[in-house]
Amino acid sequence: PADVLAAALQQARDARLAILEVMNSAIAEPRPEVNDTAPKIISFTIPMDKIGEVIGPKGKVINTIQQETGADIAVDDDGVVGTVTIGSVDGGAVAEARRQIELIINPPSASVGEVYAGKVVNITKFGAFVNILPGRDGLVHISKLGRGKRIERVEDVLELGDEIMVRVDDIDPNGKVSLTPIGAGDDAAEGDGESGASRPPRSSGASSSGSGSASGASAVSFEESFDAEAREQFGDLGPATAAASTGDRPRGNDRGGDRSRGPRRSGGSGGGRRR
Repeated sequence: PADVLAAALQQARDARLAILEVMNSAIAEPRPEVNDTAPKIISFTIPMDKIGEVIGPKGKVINTIQQETGADIAVDDDGVVGTVTIGSVDGGAVAEARRQIELIINPPSASVGEVYAGKVVNITKFGAFVNILPGRDGLVHISKLGRGKRIERVEDVLELGDEIMVRVDDIDPNGKVSLTPIGAGDDAAEGDGESGASRPPRSSGASSSGSGSASGASAVSFEESFDAEAREQFGDLGPATAAASTGDRPRGNDRGGDRSRGPRRSGGSGGGRRR
């Protein structure tokens, strides 16, 4: 009957209004953002030429970001722009992953003379590459390691993942950053001073160019170093040292000049006596 159907519809309407009233009392309008603990997925575009930097060689960069944040990151392109999609059950992880990617796209520039806390990301025969800013690495040359002493291998001082304090010494026109380690015993200036103080004093006859420099270091040739060691061991040999080192022998009229010649004998083989 029609009255039964009308009553059922009225009951359904009353129930719907009651449910809406309860929902309105709990939250009157949608929140501008979901809770940080709620799962979240975001997407944004990046330039095509930056896709390789975000992914990194063999996916090294993007894998590192995923491990550090715990977010899932996917990079795709349509031939015009790249699209980065980030998803995670934690909204904070999504925000951190996006921040790191944006720093790679627009990396901050390092300043000469500034000190940064860096991490060793690569080791070569000639030095160690240290990451000082997102997307910005610098080189610490092997000559600046070892606390002023010569080392044969970078691995004797640093390992991958080590964190060190470094100072930016120079940035060339190509953007390559030269770094110097600083801190307890690692300051290059202190290391040079120690090595200069441990060198033996030179004699007045040796070349002293650069001995008055602030760092205490100077360029010494092999010959000068050898002569200095010889003087320390055997003493000052005088001018003859130079002659001996060059292999020269005295020449001239003094050959046999100290020997007095006596008169020749008149009676020799093949000679007759005049009468």
